[in-house]
Amino acid sequence: MEQNEGASGGTAQKAADAKDLHRAVREAGESELDRPAGALFWSGLAAGIAIHSSLIAEGALHAGLPDAPWRGLVASFGYPVGFLVVILGRMQLFTESTITAMLPLVTRPSGWALRRTLRLWGIVLLANLIGTALAAAMVAGGALGNAEIREAMVSVSARILDLGGWETFVNAIPAGFLIAVVAWILPNGRTQAFWIILAITYVIAIAGFSHSIVGADETFLLLFTGQVTLERALFGLLMPAILGNLIGGAGLFTLLAHGQVQGETRD
Repeated sequence: MEQNEGASGGTAQKAADAKDLHRAVREAGESELDRPAGALFWSGLAAGIAIHSSLIAEGALHAGLPDAPWRGLVASFGYPVGFLVVILGRMQLFTESTITAMLPLVTRPSGWALRRTLRLWGIVLLANLIGTALAAAMVAGGALGNAEIREAMVSVSARILDLGGWETFVNAIPAGFLIAVVAWILPNGRTQAFWIILAITYVIAIAGFSHSIVGADETFLLLFTGQVTLERALFGLLMPAILGNLIGGAGLFTLLAHGQVQGETRD
C-alpha cells in the first residue's frame, strides 16, 4: 500500500486502486493455480465441511426463535458463519476461486492457464461437494445436533425447493457475483474482513440467492432425509447453482473487474 504524508507529519494509508486490487487478486490466483492437487483437495474438503456451520447456525437460530414474520431475517445471521470460517481460515471455496483463478487466465490467455484453471475448479468443487455430503450425512444420521436442531436444519434447507431448476440458475448468478466481490475487495479491507464477509453473505441469505456450496449442503441433507429425489438434487438444484455461480463470478464480475484495468495492468 502506498502512504501519503499527512499535514501533521504523520502517514495515512492510501486505499489500493483498481490496478492494485487486480494485481493482488491475480497473484493470489496464480499462487492457487500452482498448488499441488492434494493440497487443493484437502483444503477444499475442509471448506466443504466447515461451510456446514452456516446451516448449523441457521438451524439453531430458527429453532430458538418464535414463529414470527421476522424469524427468517434474524435466523439468516447464521448464514455468514460458514463463510467467515472458510474465508478467514484460507480454505478453498469454489465460488471464491471463480475470480481468483480467472484473472490470471484473462490477463495472459493460454492453453496452460485454461487447463490449470479447470484443474483447480474441478478439484475444489469435488472436494467441497464431498465435504458437504459428509456433513449432511452426519446430520441426517443423527450424529450432529439434537432432534430439534436437526428438524430446524431440514426446515431451513427446504426453502431451496421453492425454486425450479431455471429459477435456481438465475438466483445463483448474483450469488456468484457477490462472492467474487468479496474476493475482490478483501485485499483493500483486511482489517474489516469480518464485516465485509458478514454483510455481503447476509444479503445473499435474505435475498434468497442460490450459493452452490451452501446449497449443496442443504441439497444433500434433503436428499439423505428423503425430502428430494436424486434426479432433482443433481439436475434441479446442484448443477443449476454451480453454473449460475460460475456465470456470476467467473463471467460477469471477473470480466467487469478485468475490463476496468485492461491495458493498464502492471506486474
